[in-house]
Amino acid sequence: MPERPIRLFGDPVLKTVSAPVEQVDDRVRALVADLLDSVRLPGRAGVAASQIGVNLRAFSYNIDGEVGYVLNPELVEVSGEKEAIDEGCLSVPGLWRKTPRFPFARVRGIDLDGNEIEVSGTGLMAQALQHETDHLDGLLYLDRLENDERRSAMKEIRESDWF
Repeated sequence: MPERPIRLFGDPVLKTVSAPVEQVDDRVRALVADLLDSVRLPGRAGVAASQIGVNLRAFSYNIDGEVGYVLNPELVEVSGEKEAIDEGCLSVPGLWRKTPRFPFARVRGIDLDGNEIEVSGTGLMAQALQHETDHLDGLLYLDRLENDERRSAMKEIRESDWF
């Protein structure tokens, strides 16, 4: 299946809180297949359903060769001192900013069979889990930036070719 186009900054779906997956049906199975196909492309660590225009709590990840997905993910644990880490987003192409993130994160959700699953990690995995869960809560990494950094990022977006 071909990748789904990524929604860009300014699209209202990116600022909408995603609805929980109530029932795993063919539509949800197709969504997971699309998310997995989309995240397997080079340079992608995660894709949230909202980024492909679907307002459901689901995301895929691709970290160090580990590819997977979570339905109805909830960030259940973060730990350590927040660190400013270079972060970008497919929905904000070409823009990278130091974003405060916890060095450890754990997400709990379900798989396509309704079984509870957990995904956790440090480093890039922790960052991706926080980033993708934020998407499902209607947040972009820009919302996590300090005020001056956010103003600078917004100026750069307004001046970009894609906006």
